[in-house]
Amino acid sequence: MDPPAPATTDPGAATPAAQRSASGPRTRRALLGRLRRIEGQVRGIARMVDGDADCIEILTQVAAVTHALEAAALMLVDQHLRDCLQRGAATTLADEQTKQVEQALRAVERLLRT
Repeated sequence: MDPPAPATTDPGAATPAAQRSASGPRTRRALLGRLRRIEGQVRGIARMVDGDADCIEILTQVAAVTHALEAAALMLVDQHLRDCLQRGAATTLADEQTKQVEQALRAVERLLRT
């Protein structure tokens, strides 16, 4: 069996994916709350369709869900950018700083493509 890899002392070093998700507990709770409300809105839209509601009313609710999802996505991008900038600033390694900036840019690109 190989010995475990030595722990790194560089705070900007790559972290496991589980540590980079939706960041802190406050952000996670807020995001989950938003997603649960959105989930309820989508169920409401399904009930409206099933109940043969007016198309304009359904479209109004679809627009509301779309905006709510966009707000949730912005929350994630905001947190991701903050995390990337903090990790990049915490290291003196230029390659790691560049990597964090590129990762942040990819997150913004994904959001803008929607």
